[in-house]
Amino acid sequence: MIQLRSVRAALAGVFAGGLLLTGCGADQAGPSGGDSNYVQGTGEITTVPVADRQEAPDLAGDTVDGDQLALSDYRGQVVVLNIWGSWCPPCIAEADNFVRVAEDTADDGVQFIGINTRDRTRENAQAFEREHGVPYPSLYDPDGRLLLEFPRGSLNPQAIPSTLVIDREGRIAARALKALTEEELRAALDPVMAEEG
Repeated sequence: MIQLRSVRAALAGVFAGGLLLTGCGADQAGPSGGDSNYVQGTGEITTVPVADRQEAPDLAGDTVDGDQLALSDYRGQVVVLNIWGSWCPPCIAEADNFVRVAEDTADDGVQFIGINTRDRTRENAQAFEREHGVPYPSLYDPDGRLLLEFPRGSLNPQAIPSTLVIDREGRIAARALKALTEEELRAALDPVMAEEG
């Protein structure tokens, strides 16, 4: 009888340990980031062939600075859309890369737009933009509602940071579900810039 209890206790311990390890796996697709309930991206960068591209939604709303912005105002330009939060360590890590590429491509018909998500106050987002010298506008989306407007499968609204490259016709040409290095950002952007528009 004692031996049976010991075996049951050992099996229960192994089962509980397995559950713990499953929750701590290196997959990185689970929640992280405290109370923000975001999911770190999968690390994938995907380009979409021209024939398979989906239309990006016509996002519109207030910017972090309180101005109005509509994605449709930039039709005819290549748009880099970066989803970020001031509370997100990978967003902080990639911010300077985005600033450099935005400044380098400003005269080439490329418009960078941010979507600030889950910052409960504009002040946090504004402080982030000041600290990193962000030269482009960001829509203010504290509840993540704008992210839900994207076509199914084009963006995981919980994966932050995420980046979409939108072609001159307003279609999603590339996406990254991870923080990007400057080289990765340029590799996703350059082919879309080179397309005839």
